[in-house]
Amino acid sequence: MARKLPLPDKSATPLVRSLSDLGKIVRNQRALAQLRIDDAAALSFVSSDLLSRLENGKPVTLDKLLLVLDGLGLRMLVLPTQDLHPLESQLNQQATTADEPAHE
Repeated sequence: MARKLPLPDKSATPLVRSLSDLGKIVRNQRALAQLRIDDAAALSFVSSDLLSRLENGKPVTLDKLLLVLDGLGLRMLVLPTQDLHPLESQLNQQATTADEPAHE
């Protein structure tokens, strides 16, 4: 049976507070790239099962997570909590600007 592509989620946020949040970001990136799960797994040098577990918020090893992120063109940023608020505000502002229609 052919696997369906997930639909992109325009409301996705890059802020990760749980494995479920991380899985949503990975699935959304795969959807934006229009990759089936087995194709994305092959690009990332991991199994489809591992990628599925990650997308469903299940734990995977850090080395495999980094392979998936790299394969899908994502990067992870780790920063102190006190530095989060200004960065989160900027990200929200950029997301709002990107959703506005362009004026000519």
